[in-house]
Amino acid sequence: LCLLQASRLEDLRVKLENEGLVNISYVVVNNQGAYSRRKFHLLKESVSDYITVYQQDEQQADVWTTLNGNKDDFLIYDRCGRLVYHLGLPYSFLSFQYVEESIKIAYCENKCGNCSYTVPDIGGVCENITKKADEKPAETEAKPSGQHSHHHNLHRHRHHH
Repeated sequence: LCLLQASRLEDLRVKLENEGLVNISYVVVNNQGAYSRRKFHLLKESVSDYITVYQQDEQQADVWTTLNGNKDDFLIYDRCGRLVYHLGLPYSFLSFQYVEESIKIAYCENKCGNCSYTVPDIGGVCENITKKADEKPAETEAKPSGQHSHHHNLHRHRHHH
């Protein structure tokens, strides 16, 4: 994740929190390469303490290889730790709405089935998000598909709570 993306992730975190989407865990995984390791402190300074910046050890198995992804990907999990979206470039650029919308869907909808960690008091927050999404033209509803999109992108039906 480049420094600009990191600062945009911090902005997105604040925006979502102000909209009532709380208790979301954010983790930035720094690349294993020497250049990225030297820039680790700058990456850490680009975000608040609410976003964990993880530095991979050179000797460990690469996290991105393990997750079948690339360094600029966003993997979005639900409360039960199930992968809901895997967004790759260009859909992972935070100047677009894909990451934000995917986080909101993972937060508010049971895309992967019921989760025992669903919080009952998110109804009002999610109701507003669902209303806004329903007001959008149908063509903006579609999520990207391609080699980096998780299979759940094929499920476009909406769950209302």
